[in-house]
Amino acid sequence: MAQGPPRTIRQVVGVVALAVAVTAFLSVAAVRHGFFDLKVYYGALTWWLHDGGEIYDFLKPGTQYGFTYPPFAALVMLPMAYLPWSAAIAVSVAASVVASAVLFWWLVDPISRRSGWTRWFALAVALCLAAAYEPMRETVNFGQVNMLLLFLVAIDLLRLLPGGNRWAGVGIGLATAIKLTPGIFIVYLLVTRRWRAAVTSMATAAGVTLLAAALFPDASREFWTEALWNTGRVGELAFVSNQSLRGVVARLNPEHPSTLAWLVLVVATLLLWAWRSRAAVAAGDEATGLALTGAVMCLVSPVTWVHHLVWLLPGLILLVDNGMAAATGSRRRRVLLGAAIVGYGFLISRIVWAWEKDFTGVDGFLGSNTYVWISLALLAFLPIRRWAAPAGSAALGWRRPGQPPRDPAYRSSTSPTGGRPPASGTG
Repeated sequence: MAQGPPRTIRQVVGVVALAVAVTAFLSVAAVRHGFFDLKVYYGALTWWLHDGGEIYDFLKPGTQYGFTYPPFAALVMLPMAYLPWSAAIAVSVAASVVASAVLFWWLVDPISRRSGWTRWFALAVALCLAAAYEPMRETVNFGQVNMLLLFLVAIDLLRLLPGGNRWAGVGIGLATAIKLTPGIFIVYLLVTRRWRAAVTSMATAAGVTLLAAALFPDASREFWTEALWNTGRVGELAFVSNQSLRGVVARLNPEHPSTLAWLVLVVATLLLWAWRSRAAVAAGDEATGLALTGAVMCLVSPVTWVHHLVWLLPGLILLVDNGMAAATGSRRRRVLLGAAIVGYGFLISRIVWAWEKDFTGVDGFLGSNTYVWISLALLAFLPIRRWAAPAGSAALGWRRPGQPPRDPAYRSSTSPTGGRPPASGTG
């Protein structure tokens, strides 16, 4: 008991010092975008609701950017049009912060329990580090919805699906109806043969899309027949912020990017993802399934702006989780924690922007696609952790946070000698 207060004081001082350091870093490294994307949403909704225009006809003055999300997203965001601009900013920031805090609690709490860390301290450190993470700060500075979509998907994969909840799939369906790219998680459910959750997600996405169509028939018709196919509304494919495979190919030849080369890369990437995802689910490792699918979504999407790379956060956290679960002083621990540090270091550095104007040459190819290489590394090498089951028995299910292990024979699929079993966590 005597050690309690001094430890707490040290932790409070440590968190305050880290927060000050991150603030100083952001004052130098962070780019102020003035909630650019939020202004697009806010302007489009105001134009639609109060000025009598069509939402997909709106372009932010002086730009080519307009509202690019499906009509259900417009329905969800509609209350924003009744708020003052400052209140819309406050709601956007608060929503991202709260969603991030809950998601980090789910992913970081197992590490803190296993390592004997104070749980609030681990969460506070994670949030401070996340504030410096370029995709996170871009998400907040642009007023983007990325963390909210990741949160909806994580509800399904980390909370509902492991327990067999009949509502599993609703979050993925809603995320897909808000922005089409999370639909890859419906494919994930199909590839891993969780049929009920897949049907639930598809029914949810279809249901709310039809609801939006019934309420806004003109907007729905324009989106599905015109706006969806107008790629000029989202920006240049070769722009260095596009950290997808399509961006890699476009930067090789901006004038005539090879669609065939891109499709070959996409097919190969999807095959690797399907194989690894099925292995993760067979092992009961739903958290790694989330991380792998987030990484492949960033890779195969035609446009993955830097702020979309918040989907790599689960993979980075799981690298730490796997590293801390390995034996103290082992090579495995050093490699995994080192990989997490290196990946995080690059993803706070804005390194790709050094090639914003000129991405030619070998250095341009390697440097301007740095975040793509990190996504590929996570997809290919993120460890799959499993619970060993007796021969012939079904794979053991993924454990909910806090649930005791069902079998002490925990091991990692990437380690022949295995690691020590965690006391609790995402497995």
